[in-house]
Amino acid sequence: MRERGNRRTLDGTVVSDKMDKTVVVRVERLVRDPYYEKYVRRYSRFMAHDESNACRIGDKVRIIEHRPLSKRKRWMVQETIAKATGA
Repeated sequence: MRERGNRRTLDGTVVSDKMDKTVVVRVERLVRDPYYEKYVRRYSRFMAHDESNACRIGDKVRIIEHRPLSKRKRWMVQETIAKATGA
């Protein structure tokens, strides 16, 4: 079996699980402001494929690049790092 190339992985938090086999993952990053020289928190939202519908809102997950699965879905949930604490 041929090894795939280096696919990007990102860690983020599930913010929506309303779709079937799809979750929305929010990935935060720190960006240095050029004028004030402070670090500002920026984030991106990615649609990720969740085959088993196991992820819930608040879960910390690792997503990996994948071939296009739909119009906006190009990522796949690789693993759940931490489950959300029930309140």
